[in-house]
Amino acid sequence: QRKDGPQSHLSKEGTPTMGGVLIVAAVAASTLLWMRLDVRYTWLLLFVSATLTAVGFWDDWLKLVRKDPKGAPSRAKFAVQIATALVVVGLLAVDPPSGEHQTALLVPYMPNVWLELGALYYVLAVLLLVGSSNAVNLTDGLDGLAAGTTIFCAIAYGVFAYMSGHAKFSAYLLLPHVPGAGEITVFLGALIGACLGFLWYNSYPAQVFMGDTSSLFLGGVIGTVALCVKQELLLPIVGGVFVVETLSVILQMGSYKLRGGKRIFRMAPIHHHFELGGVAEPKVTVRFWIVSIVLMMAALASLKIR
Repeated sequence: QRKDGPQSHLSKEGTPTMGGVLIVAAVAASTLLWMRLDVRYTWLLLFVSATLTAVGFWDDWLKLVRKDPKGAPSRAKFAVQIATALVVVGLLAVDPPSGEHQTALLVPYMPNVWLELGALYYVLAVLLLVGSSNAVNLTDGLDGLAAGTTIFCAIAYGVFAYMSGHAKFSAYLLLPHVPGAGEITVFLGALIGACLGFLWYNSYPAQVFMGDTSSLFLGGVIGTVALCVKQELLLPIVGGVFVVETLSVILQMGSYKLRGGKRIFRMAPIHHHFELGGVAEPKVTVRFWIVSIVLMMAALASLKIR
């Protein structure tokens, strides 16, 4: 249910939610069937999937069954996200994906340019994973928006994961070689397929919502993949829609508190701003998809430009 959106969304009350369970189940089953179980990325992605799905399910269950509009306490959800991120970052620190540039960020579009951050890298890595999880959650406010946008992110990262896992391709494209990263492509392929199947029922007018059960999971695994293939700075590009959605909420809250209740947008996240401006919900969703496609192509273009 979406009681925190525009008045036009009140007609959606009663639409089944927690449909994201189907996405997670499909991805998990495909992962166990088709991914190599002796590759650590298989279990790392399953761990992130399990923890973030669990906290999202808890939140949705409280809202749906217990009729608690607030759901799970924000601090508890955030604590689980932080703990999950710390485990992921810690495991990657013990055994770095590429064996080099452990605490550095690869600059997109530039050949072999790394930003060495030292210990600060680990802080940013945790923030990236937690931020990506919450960003997709904020984007899940229109029918088909979060699932569709995630698909384009997954396509881009699927290509990078495959290229990084192949010694010859990674050398030719000047990418860090990440042994075993090809298995991440299998996971992302399953994710894309699951999201496509979900979109069949989640596209406007939605017959089911994914809820926090899946939105937290989707963002979390995309952030985890970015860390695994050493393409952290690519995430703000390919996930530009998620970034803008998050920034709109931050700016709206900041303006409201610092400017005596004055708002920048009609409503945040920004997709509601366009809705209240008279743009139909399906058109907002499709336009955001188009932006995501352009950003995906821009991210993939970095392979050749570099």
